[in-house]
Amino acid sequence: MAVFSIIKLSELEGAKRIDAEYYKPEYLDLISNLKIQKSKLLKELADKIFSGPFGSTLKSESYQKQGIPFIRIGDISDIFIDKSNLVYISPEEHKRIYSTHLNPGDIVFSKIGTIGRLSVISEDLGQVNISENNIGIRLSKLSLQEKVSLLFFLLSKYGQLQILRCASGNIQEKLNVADIESVKVPIFSTQFQQELWNLYEKITELQKQSQSLYSQAENLLLEELGLKDFKPRYKKTYTANLSDAFSVHRIDAEYFQPAYEEVVERIKKYPNGFSRLLEYVENVKPDFDPTKCPEKTFSYVELANIDASIGTIHSVNEIKGEEAPSRAKRILKDKDVVVSSVEGSLEKVALIDKEHNGCLASTGFFQFRPLDILPEVLLILSKTIVLQSQFKKKCSGTILTAVPKESLRDIIIPLLPLSTQQKIASLVQQSHEARKKAKELLEEAKRSVEIAIEKNEDEALDYLNKF
Repeated sequence: MAVFSIIKLSELEGAKRIDAEYYKPEYLDLISNLKIQKSKLLKELADKIFSGPFGSTLKSESYQKQGIPFIRIGDISDIFIDKSNLVYISPEEHKRIYSTHLNPGDIVFSKIGTIGRLSVISEDLGQVNISENNIGIRLSKLSLQEKVSLLFFLLSKYGQLQILRCASGNIQEKLNVADIESVKVPIFSTQFQQELWNLYEKITELQKQSQSLYSQAENLLLEELGLKDFKPRYKKTYTANLSDAFSVHRIDAEYFQPAYEEVVERIKKYPNGFSRLLEYVENVKPDFDPTKCPEKTFSYVELANIDASIGTIHSVNEIKGEEAPSRAKRILKDKDVVVSSVEGSLEKVALIDKEHNGCLASTGFFQFRPLDILPEVLLILSKTIVLQSQFKKKCSGTILTAVPKESLRDIIIPLLPLSTQQKIASLVQQSHEARKKAKELLEEAKRSVEIAIEKNEDEALDYLNKF
């Protein structure tokens, strides 16, 4: 059944938009609710709202392993920046593009791609800079409680709908700073802001616990293999036998980089032995066709949906079968481990949980189904140097560099004792449970903000007191 809106000519005046998308019923309902609230425009709360530097201003060649964190779209996760694949720029580059810096407590969100994803800059990151595909909101004149209230509002449906309404474009939708400035933000009481701050502190603590537990699992594995603090020696020059090149049908230098072989040799020397990866996991074939279910709505997982810091899925996209991209051919199952096959994002690895059982996924992943290995251990193996170095070695291609599925038969894994596997699995489970609780608290915070807008703050506080 068609859904439409009837609007007055006066409502078009000053809007600068006449497209139907801008006047969808859910957007008009949103405006109606926000009109009854004491509010300010986002530009009135912020010191500055800006886009990151144009690509011509800062090239990827400027990225470093240390320096000033440079936030890209893929780094933006639930509330906090995902630090697993951060790049850095030099203090000199940062100074040159200083106008686009952010401080702890400021907010960054994506303006293209998955529009509206946002994170707060945490204290441990310090001052950062942002890419051209992000928008920064500098908030130095707000208190910590006010910043958190703004953060939760922007993450709520009323914040997200306003942000999405601002998006425009024919080929790819994007946000403009001028549109974002006009987002209406409710002004909450000091009491309600304090309650939201209390939730934020709990979420922060759970996030820290989650990351600590995951790091313990990773360290346990690497210590068991003698790879803790191991740094392979990358050589600028080295030799390889022509016969070796012929045998693997490769003549590129990267394949024969000795650093990769160092890791493999360590695995082969593991006292408990080693085996081929495919003897312990099934590489699931991508053979599902969602277009055969054109009206069915699927939860779709792409590389951007992976929280690489601990190996979980932080979000999904809702798509109909008839709208599914050609690469959407995987149906995920609980306990599967998905691993990116694309160079540059090999660290995008996740363990599928019950919540995401049955999700649709891209062929940009390998889908490993554990046979005789605990899934949590497979996750850690896939995310550490143990398998990452082997994946990097196997990458090939001209237009798109990726790990060929045929090369998986050569990947090896150490045969860890069951007792060690169980210890690793327990730590990963605790880590993921802490992250799940943090996510639940985030949903409570967002819902309380929505109740305060739809009804009143007293009912919002009553809602929070139930938990």
